Amino acid sequence: MDAQNGGTLTPVLLNVYDLTPVNDYLYWLGFGVFHSGIEVHGMEYGFGAHDFSSSGVFEVESKSCPGFIYRKTLWLGTTDMSREEFRSFIEKLAGKYHGNTYHLISKNCNHFTDDVCKNLTGKPIPGWVNRLARVGWYHCMFCFLSW
Repeated sequence: MDAQNGGTLTPVLLNVYDLTPVNDYLYWLGFGVFHSGIEVHGMEYGFGAHDFSSSGVFEVESKSCPGFIYRKTLWLGTTDMSREEFRSFIEKLAGKYHGNTYHLISKNCNHFTDDVCKNLTGKPIPGWVNRLARVGWYHCMFCFLSW
């Protein structure tokens, strides 16, 4: 229970998925290509690409995101938001994540879950989940600056 308002604290979980079987090897080297979804109140929320200017945020049953191989769940913290408050929060945040703005390096599913996590817990998702995008971003910036 949350002593401040008498509400129940709900776990904020990160479900991590492999995008490729090569992750079985890369994972142990601190790399990998991962998809992540945030689980709160028993449902999972993710962000994906499509060709339209509507939201790319979607809701699925926990640990069963289609097209990906479930790897693990990480406990990120808790929130005192009720189910209704959380749904309202996600709907508002979804306006920033249109399907046609998805970008593998600068605005991917892991950026979405990081945004949700920071808003709910004040902390980011673990760095290894989106490390490849950061490495790719630095590589792109190096190439651009070298040009």
